[in-house]
Amino acid sequence: MSEKKVMLKVRNLTKEFKIRGKKLGEKPQILHALTGVSVDIYEGETLGVIGESGCGKSTFGKCLVQLHKATAGTVEYEGKNIFDLKNEELKKLKSDIQMVFQDPFSSLDPRMTAGKLVEEPMIVHKIIADKKARSQKALELLQTVGLDVQHVHRYPHEFSGGQRQRINIARALSLTPKLIVCDEPVSALDVSIQAQVLNLFNRLQEEYHLTYVFISHDLSVIKHISDRIAIMYLGRIVELCDADSIYENPLHPYTKALLSAIPQESPFEKKERIVLTGEIPSPIGDQIGCPLAKRCPNCTERCMKDIPKLKEVSKGHQVACFLYENN
Repeated sequence: MSEKKVMLKVRNLTKEFKIRGKKLGEKPQILHALTGVSVDIYEGETLGVIGESGCGKSTFGKCLVQLHKATAGTVEYEGKNIFDLKNEELKKLKSDIQMVFQDPFSSLDPRMTAGKLVEEPMIVHKIIADKKARSQKALELLQTVGLDVQHVHRYPHEFSGGQRQRINIARALSLTPKLIVCDEPVSALDVSIQAQVLNLFNRLQEEYHLTYVFISHDLSVIKHISDRIAIMYLGRIVELCDADSIYENPLHPYTKALLSAIPQESPFEKKERIVLTGEIPSPIGDQIGCPLAKRCPNCTERCMKDIPKLKEVSKGHQVACFLYENN
């Protein structure tokens, strides 16, 4: 079996935001959105990133596509740190790594038709100069995502939510990307439409040999589409392993609590619900101890003082918890 090729090598990725004080002359505070995130993203895989609101998963995705400039750390692509790229190299990167956003309506220009929306990235990146060939390519892409010639001249307000998201996917595909960051791309859609769009993502991955970073707060969605899953909590990855293992053998206390909240398929099955009591710590100011310490049932004195690092406890299974350290 051949070794998987690493497409993106993320090391100690950190993003901080300065929050201005309300009073004049007051020193700004630091909001820690991402802290020391390290992960390899392999070619052809879907890495699912999950966590509750405010955990930093969307910030992580936006750093990968350079919508946010990282405070520290590196993201290596084709042997180069993406934060050092400029001019033509940066332009090439932005065509190789695309993003599909959460809101399928606000991410589309309401003044442009579906056909023109798909053509726009090709014009910006000067991919197809001939106008007729570009229009034909836009039509082909719309057909690929399940729309047709009748939709080419319609405007965004004339489409349903699912159809708008298909246009966004066609726009991303227009630059023949290698990696697509999907930031909650189905959360705004009806459940029946979610399944259709997820199946579309799976089909396109095979056809175009795509790599996905799929961000979601929905455990069932992540399970359906992911090869590996990263669990995030307060700006850190607390557990990382293949999709099956995360559901069959969760290790981190936060992961266990998260999975215990999934409703049972059968009303006759009994499952213990793990409730994490206490307030979520603030991401603002100094970060001392494990982020979950004050809510964790297994908290020790060490947890209150030190921050556990993400370490491999079995093949391909990493967890950031002192419970699984030998020393």
